[in-house]
Amino acid sequence: MVSHTFFFNGPYDETMALLIEARNYIAYYDVSEHRKLSPQVRLQISYESMRVTSRLTQVMAWLLAQKAVHAGEITREQVAGGDFSLTGGEICSDPSGPDNEDLPAGLRSLLERSHNLYMRIDRLDSMLRADVQRAAEAEAAVG
Repeated sequence: MVSHTFFFNGPYDETMALLIEARNYIAYYDVSEHRKLSPQVRLQISYESMRVTSRLTQVMAWLLAQKAVHAGEITREQVAGGDFSLTGGEICSDPSGPDNEDLPAGLRSLLERSHNLYMRIDRLDSMLRADVQRAAEAEAAVG
């Protein structure tokens, strides 16, 4: 069984820090530097910024669902269902971006760190769903 207290420490703090850093980066990125870039690169920056935001939003929603389980507001079975599963699929799990030298270094760093965090949470989500499935199978075998 996966311990719920694990979800409140490192991943939650890391997600919150990355959310704040991403917000600050997007809000305060040097506009004069942005104007010097080609339209194609500006479009890539917008796309990749949205991908960072999507990853972090998905992770935070998943972590808050785990917090709700821990608080007894919803069950593990509910959170393991489709409504609370980590989503984002291809877009969020795509590791590209950090190696694109056309993108600013700060954005490349956010892309890499948000991808690593998203993939760790994806593995935790899979572990949680497998744990709930095993418990349901064991209960069905007994009952």
